[in-house]
Amino acid sequence: MTPPDRPDPQDDRPARHLALTAEAVKVLAHPLRSRLLGALRRDGPASATALAATLTSNTGATSYHLRRLEGVGLVEDTGEGRGKERIWRASTEAHSWENTAFDDDEDARTAVDWLVRDYHRQFDDHYSRWLDAADAWPDAWRDVSGMSDTWVEVTPEQAEAMDAEIAAVLRRYASAGRGDTAARRVQVWRFAFPLDPSDVPDAPDGRHDLEEPR
Repeated sequence: MTPPDRPDPQDDRPARHLALTAEAVKVLAHPLRSRLLGALRRDGPASATALAATLTSNTGATSYHLRRLEGVGLVEDTGEGRGKERIWRASTEAHSWENTAFDDDEDARTAVDWLVRDYHRQFDDHYSRWLDAADAWPDAWRDVSGMSDTWVEVTPEQAEAMDAEIAAVLRRYASAGRGDTAARRVQVWRFAFPLDPSDVPDAPDGRHDLEEPR
């Protein structure tokens, strides 16, 4: 985690959000591009050479994929490079899409499916790395870190309102510890989905031809 005395890599620009188009979703749904965007958001501006070293790629491929991300507004050139070197940064703090927005675009729907499964793999990797290192951390951090699950019974509209309230809480705490030497960056992941995937609304008898999880 980044020590609190290191400048926040995103301090020089306002928080921004990008609603992904079908083209942007298709561009982002790539193993290296997804990791490049994550690295720039997490660690701040970097050159293609530095990113290639971090992500075990090569500079040529990294430069190409950064330009593809630039083309859909996800990364940008800071203008601070020297000579032919370009220094890249994430142009947004976050992105999102409406799951039903691409129902008429099979390629975009395939890309969305890859992205959400990739985010799940990232969660598993990040959380596993924390579990491997947790014993070395102070007790206070070990006690407040972890995961939990619960369920609520809501309508789609209520679920949307709940998500907005949770997002507001996270925004309030986004930089609450800045300047405190005890503070560290903390990842907060959110997942929300129906508890019983086979109980599809408006399906005959409330059921659908879906296989129950084993």
